[in-house]
Amino acid sequence: MTSHKDTPSTPLAGDPYAAAGVDIDAGNRLVDRIKPAALASSRVGVMGSLGGFGGLFDLKACGYTDPLLVAATDGVGTKLKIAIEAARYDTLGIDLVAMCVNDLVVQGAEPLFFLDYFATGQLDVEVAGRIVDGIAEGCRQAGCALIGGETAEMPGLYAKGDFDLAGFAVGAVERAALLPRADLAPGQCLIGLPASGFHANGFSLIRKIVAEKSLSPEQECPFSPGQSLADALLAPTALYVKPVLALHRAGLLKAAAHITGGGLTDNVPRFLPEGLAAHIELSSWSLPAAFAWIAQGAGLDPHALLRTFNCGIGMVLTVSETAQQDALTVLRDVGESPVLMGRIETRTDTPVHYHGDFGTGA
Repeated sequence: MTSHKDTPSTPLAGDPYAAAGVDIDAGNRLVDRIKPAALASSRVGVMGSLGGFGGLFDLKACGYTDPLLVAATDGVGTKLKIAIEAARYDTLGIDLVAMCVNDLVVQGAEPLFFLDYFATGQLDVEVAGRIVDGIAEGCRQAGCALIGGETAEMPGLYAKGDFDLAGFAVGAVERAALLPRADLAPGQCLIGLPASGFHANGFSLIRKIVAEKSLSPEQECPFSPGQSLADALLAPTALYVKPVLALHRAGLLKAAAHITGGGLTDNVPRFLPEGLAAHIELSSWSLPAAFAWIAQGAGLDPHALLRTFNCGIGMVLTVSETAQQDALTVLRDVGESPVLMGRIETRTDTPVHYHGDFGTGA
């Protein structure tokens, strides 16, 4: 194993470890390769630089007075297989960061720092470097710092060319600002933020449909003419840190849900207390063509689709009815295109009620 830290190494002729498939020198070259990208993600609170046994972060320097730490970990799933088959690695790191930090902000937390874990059978410095470049870019967009990580070279466990990724994010929130708020109530509004595609969920099913239709990564995408299938499927997960924190800091946000595995059906109820339900109007946004394509190919009815994919909505926010227009203004001011998608109501049976039919769109 090689860490994202400096490990002096003198090449040895006939090195038995290298002969066993672990190249320490390649690990050291990777550290040199990724240092500039990690440095570019630095922020207030970072202490030291990439190279220690652990990353240091000064919470006091960030100005918190009564903070709670919030931690999240996630991966990219079998979306990796699409990237490997297409030999396209640049945006996987953004996916990795987004899947973690989007989980932090729904609790009102500001992402502070990030660590990654990259495991492979044989280390390809250029491939790993492109992935870490993407991680650093995701961190920069999310306002958090890449302060360390681990690169594990494990021949015999991963096939040639295969690898896996995991990410770990830590954020902070003042105790009094923790989400969801305790005053969720019937009549409050649900606002959706558009997804950038499939994000990093449902790819085992997506890959199955791609295989059944004998599609190749470089051919034209069947649901996005003029774009390759690889480009469409590998569109990185949207980062929602900026809009969610802007709404929260304006004092308008009551609760939020990151729409990942389980879709709207399973994720929205995660912020709902007993006795409340979400009333969602499906006609309030157009179902992107990508989801209509996968629904047709997999034979998914609308309810199955809503429990498998984000269906075009990557984040759901709750605000009071009186704050609705102010919330929409805040979100638009940071570049979002928010959708009024429903309201909270008294629960009578299931925690999510869908009304109407999906629209269609690109």
